[in-house]
Amino acid sequence: MTDDTPLPFDLPAVHRKKLTVDFDGGTQSSDAGLLLLREAERKLGVCRRLAAAMPDRRDPDRILHAMFEMVMERVSAIACGYKDAIDLDRLRHDPLMKVTVGRCPETGAPLASQSTISRLENAPSKTEAARLSVALLDQFGVTVKPGRMEILDIDDTFCAAHGGQQLAFWNAHEDERGFASMHIYHVATGTPVAAILRPARTPKGTEVRTVVKHVTKRLRKHWPHTRIVWRGDGHYGRVEAMEWAEDNGEDYIFGLAGNTVLDAMVAKTADNLRFHHAKSSQPKLRTYASFTYQAGSWKQPRKVVARLECSLQPDAGETTSTGMRQEVDIRYVVTSLKGSAQHLYENVYCQRGQMENLIKLHKAQLASDRMSCHSATANQVRLALHTAAFWLMHGVRAAIPQTDPLAKAEFATIRERLIKIGARVIEHLARIRIQLPTSYPEGALFRAVALRLAPSSG
Repeated sequence: MTDDTPLPFDLPAVHRKKLTVDFDGGTQSSDAGLLLLREAERKLGVCRRLAAAMPDRRDPDRILHAMFEMVMERVSAIACGYKDAIDLDRLRHDPLMKVTVGRCPETGAPLASQSTISRLENAPSKTEAARLSVALLDQFGVTVKPGRMEILDIDDTFCAAHGGQQLAFWNAHEDERGFASMHIYHVATGTPVAAILRPARTPKGTEVRTVVKHVTKRLRKHWPHTRIVWRGDGHYGRVEAMEWAEDNGEDYIFGLAGNTVLDAMVAKTADNLRFHHAKSSQPKLRTYASFTYQAGSWKQPRKVVARLECSLQPDAGETTSTGMRQEVDIRYVVTSLKGSAQHLYENVYCQRGQMENLIKLHKAQLASDRMSCHSATANQVRLALHTAAFWLMHGVRAAIPQTDPLAKAEFATIRERLIKIGARVIEHLARIRIQLPTSYPEGALFRAVALRLAPSSG
């Protein structure tokens, strides 16, 4: 025998009933939610799009694993919480993983192993890796139906390096080497637009302009009549990006670093705020101002919005409540948008805080900071695969009825409740039967999501 079955064994009794454990449960999987990911892919087609964009230099007569099968296997594993390609040495035999990529659960051949997937990630050149980013951008443009105006959030996040990876850069703020991957998300839907690997340093104006220009021009092919608004913090409020947006009919709202000139322009407003705060019993008092301002490097004046907040802060070295001083905190925003100062700051600019939650889904819950390849190009490919996993998980969540609490849940919660579910898989001659636990508490929701994602039979 080549497949030995471990012998049954007994554990302490329960209410005087003998407790016996055996290994005769048949073919099973611990990730029944792979069925939902399969249907999400059939609806979105993101893995198939990536597979079409990846180079395949193999001899067609000697191929055991199609490009789509390898991409779908890797992306599905990421969505299920398996961070590294080495996990596929086990998952290549998983019956539902086989079903997910289009193979029969028992009679189908094993899927690609870690070594094959690693070669896949290292195969593309720099230009070919860029095509994967373009493919994901097209995925967004085709999937999302735009309105008259759409906002795109742009930001970066630090990812630590764990070896001699290319592009790793020392970041003094984080006190370690790593990357600062640039992420772009669509505000209305929360879907990813692009994810770009870059060193852990503040982006230059030319870099920001290049990204804004290429993303906007590509989206124009899908959104010819939509006005795009770029939103970011002070790292992205670069004159090069603002000039390009103005010259090409786009809008922006960026954070702006304060200086003595800007502070002087709102000095009277700040004094007036201090006076009203001193008379008020409120702990904090806010006011807003808007004006035109032209920095030395700008060719023209631009609209600046200032948010001023007055509050009592403790004096340095004082520990008692009496040692307090009045302090005004001022934040600036530069924008091409029309509207009141308060509306632009509170309802438009401050809403970019949701970007941090989307990055957390991408980095912390889908492990997109797991860039352990030496080659920067291979790590960019990994970033694209993790972005595809974001699309599949987002597709599953979008199929959850809005009345259900999981409709706005994080990916980790959805994975726990809908993905990591045990299932028995039985392959017959003309049918594959998947048996979920009778005691599964989310059975009705699982069924509803699966049927929503599956194409209608009519």
